[in-house]
Amino acid sequence: MPTVLITDYAWPDLDLEHSVLDPAGLDLVAGPARPAAPEVIEELAAKHRPQAIMTNWAQVSARAVASCPDLRLVARIGVGLDNIAVDEATRRGAWVTNVPDYCVEEVSDHAIGLLLAWARGIVAFDREVKSGRWDPASARLHRVSTLTAGIVGYGRIGRTTARKLRGFGMRLLAYDAYAAPDDVVDMVDLDTLLGQSDVVLLHVPLTEGTHHLIDAERLARTKRGAFIINVSRGAVIDTAALIAALERGDLSGAGLDVLEGEPAVPAALRDRSDVIITPHVAFSSAASLAELRRRVCEEVVRVLRGERPYHACNSPGRADAA
Repeated sequence: MPTVLITDYAWPDLDLEHSVLDPAGLDLVAGPARPAAPEVIEELAAKHRPQAIMTNWAQVSARAVASCPDLRLVARIGVGLDNIAVDEATRRGAWVTNVPDYCVEEVSDHAIGLLLAWARGIVAFDREVKSGRWDPASARLHRVSTLTAGIVGYGRIGRTTARKLRGFGMRLLAYDAYAAPDDVVDMVDLDTLLGQSDVVLLHVPLTEGTHHLIDAERLARTKRGAFIINVSRGAVIDTAALIAALERGDLSGAGLDVLEGEPAVPAALRDRSDVIITPHVAFSSAASLAELRRRVCEEVVRVLRGERPYHACNSPGRADAA
């Protein structure tokens, strides 16, 4: 019976996974629910030698891939591939897949929620009132329709965010080196976007080119008083540079669903009232999680039956020749 290893998972049980994999004659084995260290995943892979690995947040290293001689698939339970040794999987003839579009609505909703929370002071005033302070005269709020929003990354999620923000009457800018223009946003270069936007929303994957895309140099070019929202990957922003910009008063705050080194939260961010932090949940809803889990398992069944995956992220030679 072919074995499928799920390295980690962010939900209470694996009933849904079993409901798809068991009828296909696949044996599901599970690592710890919380993502374990790479060495633990490597030991699990060497022990079970699975034909497919499904991973949520845990690192699937080159060593883990190499320890599975019959591996045919590493399936990301999500979108980003920064926790998978894609090159090693490709070299050994295994597909790497993701589910690129399961949470488009949720992530765009979360970004807009952070924007509104900043513009209307919702989180800050909630904290103040609950601590015993009632001071409406301190409000320094914004009329959303007068703001300019700059969207960095104009793929599925960026376009959905723009479509929703258009309803608020905002001026919309977008930067993407590859996306085609449309009639919703004005496509501009990154420096122009940063210099003119009251709110900067990051919707880019983490790659070598986007690592620390927002660094000290780019923050220095950002409009003074801007609010930065990151719902993509933590390392897209240089955390030290962000903290320095906040401490200088160059920015009015930040809304962060992702952090470098998460789940650790730097005290310099945690202690600031102008920073809103959520625990990497922008993707999450009951609907999106059910869709994600089902589609990942269906991809596993598809590949282990000898079919091509729907959402391939690489081109392994052995699999292409099959």
